[in-house]
Amino acid sequence: MITSSKTVTVGNFLEYARTLMPLTLLTGEEYLGNEILEEAINRPGLALADFFQYFANKRIQVFGLAEMTYLKSLDRSVRDSRLENLFQQDIPCVVLTRNRTALPEIERMSRKYKVPVLRSPLITGRFINIATLAMEQMVAPVEHFSGTMMDVMGVGVLIEGAPGIGKSEAALGLIEKGFSLVADDITLIHRDAHAQLMCTSSELTRYHMEIRGLGIIHVPSIFGMASVSLEKRLDMIVSLYPPDPSKEGDRSGLSKNTRKILDVEVPLVELPVAPGRDMAGVIEVAAMNQKLSYLGHEAAKEFDEHLIRTLQKKRLLNAVHLKS
Repeated sequence: MITSSKTVTVGNFLEYARTLMPLTLLTGEEYLGNEILEEAINRPGLALADFFQYFANKRIQVFGLAEMTYLKSLDRSVRDSRLENLFQQDIPCVVLTRNRTALPEIERMSRKYKVPVLRSPLITGRFINIATLAMEQMVAPVEHFSGTMMDVMGVGVLIEGAPGIGKSEAALGLIEKGFSLVADDITLIHRDAHAQLMCTSSELTRYHMEIRGLGIIHVPSIFGMASVSLEKRLDMIVSLYPPDPSKEGDRSGLSKNTRKILDVEVPLVELPVAPGRDMAGVIEVAAMNQKLSYLGHEAAKEFDEHLIRTLQKKRLLNAVHLKS
């Protein structure tokens, strides 16, 4: 696994934030490559009053009702000076909330200091909440995991194993059963704001699979658009391994193995691969079993409890028989 962090530009933020809230670009399209180096959002009230000690210049700067009202209360020359002092701090961008019209001085400083200006109709507090969530998700560490990710009946299953073990072939069998592919070979995993692991593919390999002997195939062209998914939560890992007589494995299902990814424990199921074994079918059952466990139904535990009750009952009957 390789862990990396994302570099977020104003353009990245604008593109992603637009999926969460209304947000438009007013000026500075050519400066969307400016980097946002801190995920928190800043309201520059003190900076507009010319106090720059501890000024968070690496963050998105938000002009809300208070900031805009304060600026309009200043004489034009003072307002021009205050805005210039702010814009020359190498800030990534400015956002005007409540659909406020950009003052001429703001537009001029935007062009002079190469700072994009965005606008949203949301109230300032609401915008900051959504923008903070967006930034947290965009800067979250990403792990590049060697494995094939599938959506099996709503259960996100990551299939791993040594090269040539049959990960893609098992995934192909699941696709033929009507389930969908998320990523083949390399899966990108990040943790969202709810501490859930979300999986997707790289743009380069998205919707494609490599099948040994066939080469690269475009999955939706063969199986239809329902055969692929853009993103899925990771619910379990299925680890495929060659048959090993010395490795008995857990035959009862009582032992619960997990794997830690980005500090989140993920259920792990280890399955031996043998000639003629329907791995797609076995993985499908494993996914169904995981789905039942979310509903509080643990087959192995229930069988174990039933066995214990049966043995206890049998011992009790034997004791009664001996006494009689």
